[in-house]
Amino acid sequence: MDDSGPHLRTLLGRAARFFAKATAALTLLALGACGDGAGAPPGGGLDACGVSAQKDWLRSYMLDQYLWTGASPNPEPTGFELLQSYFSALLSTGVGAVPADHWSYITESESYNQYFEEGKTLGYGVAVNGLEQRLPLKLRYVEPQSAAAAQGLARGDVILSINGRPSAELLASLEFSALSASRTGEQLTLQIAGSAGPRNVTLTAASYPLTPVPVSRVLSLVGDSKAGYLLLKDFVTQAEAPLVDAFDAFRAEGASELILDLRYNGGGLISVAKLLASLVAGSAHDGKVFTRLNFNAKQSARNSSYKFAAAVSGFARVVVLTGSRTCSASELIVNGLRPYVEVVTLGGQTCGKPVGFVPVESCGSTVSAVNFETLNVRGEGGYYDGIAPTCALTEDFDKSFGDPTEILTAAALQYLQTGRCSEPAVSSSGAAKAAALWRRTRSAPAEPGEWRGMRAD
Repeated sequence: MDDSGPHLRTLLGRAARFFAKATAALTLLALGACGDGAGAPPGGGLDACGVSAQKDWLRSYMLDQYLWTGASPNPEPTGFELLQSYFSALLSTGVGAVPADHWSYITESESYNQYFEEGKTLGYGVAVNGLEQRLPLKLRYVEPQSAAAAQGLARGDVILSINGRPSAELLASLEFSALSASRTGEQLTLQIAGSAGPRNVTLTAASYPLTPVPVSRVLSLVGDSKAGYLLLKDFVTQAEAPLVDAFDAFRAEGASELILDLRYNGGGLISVAKLLASLVAGSAHDGKVFTRLNFNAKQSARNSSYKFAAAVSGFARVVVLTGSRTCSASELIVNGLRPYVEVVTLGGQTCGKPVGFVPVESCGSTVSAVNFETLNVRGEGGYYDGIAPTCALTEDFDKSFGDPTEILTAAALQYLQTGRCSEPAVSSSGAAKAAALWRRTRSAPAEPGEWRGMRAD
């Protein structure tokens, strides 16, 4: 079978994005580089990027572009000294079954663009299981090209203290801001437990390239059957080539089953989600609707669909490893594929974000206010309470991703071979703990190395 389709489509997609970005850049220049034309600050000039003018622009933009316009607060900008505080006051406080908007945000454009355009981020490269609020505190993820990886830190390492503060104290306060760097050169000291006694590791913050597909491998099932395993950390354009290569390898090695590990994936570009979904669904569903984007009534002309584009064989079933950090474009994979293939979710309940952004840059800041909701081809969406797992499991943060004995990976292999969950039903106390973790995770700020959200591109 001809496998050139995904490669060609990937190149065409990149060309289309380049053209779109170039067009957007010219438009911004024409508008004086403040706003996107929707309620742009009047008159331009030196005051166009002042707080007062930006508050006026933001109010106009939200009235025109915000998904819940007309049902959300619309206070006068006077009385709000900071743009961020005014932005927060404009966000929806909840509409029917839709909870208050805790997704929209404003961030500094340089770091935002570094992540989504360059595939890089600033930091130390470590993430912990702090929101789980249980000892021992462990490293749950280490970025492969970060300072942490260079010093030999790995998933499962036990942290005794961070910058001198004991782990128990940090867990009690849920205070892990030290793990996020604000500038190059900042330092972080971790005390790590070891067989020979504790050791201190000092990390220096730097910008490093992301590794969006850190693990892909083929695992053995009973008999001669095989399963492809893939860990996807970031929906960025730098994931496209590794995704295509991984699925090429799965087919070449005869994998008939698939495990997608999205447990720590907070979302990203819908175009990359479409590529992944297309590789899963395969040529049997080429041209069919993957997801629909619905904007507010004023912007209904922008309603659109993303369609599968695949010229290769796909999979009839996929096991997706999930958790409370599985969000946005990751949830889109589950919801968008369900009408076409058997989707089994294994792990924890997802974060519950069936909405996304068309970000706009204004005066050095990027505004990501919810612009649209997503629905699959059957009109299903609205999973604001998250997507419940087929098999509920709690991970222990030990062993490497894709290790057949790692708790979630082992459960996925068990399900593929027996069609049953490997663990007994979760107890009422276990369910209560899982629900508490879900609430903490969805309301917590983004963790190190995360950009939560689903971006139309």
